[in-house]
Amino acid sequence: MHTHLLRAAAALASSAAVLALAGCGLKSGSPLVDEVVPGSVGRGQPLKGASLTVTSKNFSENIVLGQMIGLIFKAAGAEVLDRTNLPGSISSREAIVRGDADAMYEYTGTAWITYQGNAEPIDDPHKQWEAVREGDRGNGVAWLPQSTLNNTYTLAISKKNNAKYGLKTMSDVAKLAREDPSAVTLCVENEFASREDGLPGMEKAYGMKIPPGNVKKMDAGIIYTQVSKSDSCLLGEAFTTDGRIKAMDLDTLADDRHFFPNYNAAPEINAKTLAKYPVIAQLLDPLTKRLTTDVARQLNAKVDVDGQDPHEVAKEWLIREGFIKEG
Repeated sequence: MHTHLLRAAAALASSAAVLALAGCGLKSGSPLVDEVVPGSVGRGQPLKGASLTVTSKNFSENIVLGQMIGLIFKAAGAEVLDRTNLPGSISSREAIVRGDADAMYEYTGTAWITYQGNAEPIDDPHKQWEAVREGDRGNGVAWLPQSTLNNTYTLAISKKNNAKYGLKTMSDVAKLAREDPSAVTLCVENEFASREDGLPGMEKAYGMKIPPGNVKKMDAGIIYTQVSKSDSCLLGEAFTTDGRIKAMDLDTLADDRHFFPNYNAAPEINAKTLAKYPVIAQLLDPLTKRLTTDVARQLNAKVDVDGQDPHEVAKEWLIREGFIKEG
């Protein structure tokens, strides 16, 4: 899962451990040994002679995205060290800031709120990305253009249950809660239940009141199963790119009042690395343009539902899309 707003405190706690690690250098990692060559990107191998380190957070989607960067760098001629799957957001972020890693996919909302300390998200996704890029100029971190892949919060309902209610937006939920309060049962994680950037804020933004007895708290993974299979939750807190949405036949509701921040994935690059190898932008832009919320759902399902290896999922997709070829 993300280290989004709700994970910020945990992430900060883990940063102390990272700084201790950083003392002994984060340049460890395993070399990517794939035999890959340029497809539509990396022709002429412009990164020949470069030694680059890729990183990611420790949830499936971000690992897959980190692997994609590594494979594209490799096809473009670089030696690549794989430092994906670092615990929490802050550790991968610190690795980029310190130059212990060169590139990763980060989320604009996480940077804007967790790293740059802003309280209010910016509604317009492009403006939020611009603000994040500006905010990081002094931190030695460069941002390349963002994808439309938006890994933000949503409410999910089973298609079976939604046949009765026809809910499409969170405003529809507020209306149902007013007209039939007992109908709206909600399963959420502990923190989401109590924080302003979670349920209480959402209730305020939409003028909805869900009776406390109708809110059940549980681990994130269980929420999907409960919404899909039981009658204990009509609705559940979910993430828009989660592979289980499709696998479990769930509908997701539109945040029509734009309460939740945008979490668009964009390449975050150590600024010195980008200055040395400006071609990185050209290599990653076509990939980023192809990354959508729907693509993320499909790839995440391969890992989280089918149990496939994130590296293989990334590689197969890049080859299928023609970005790289087997060597």
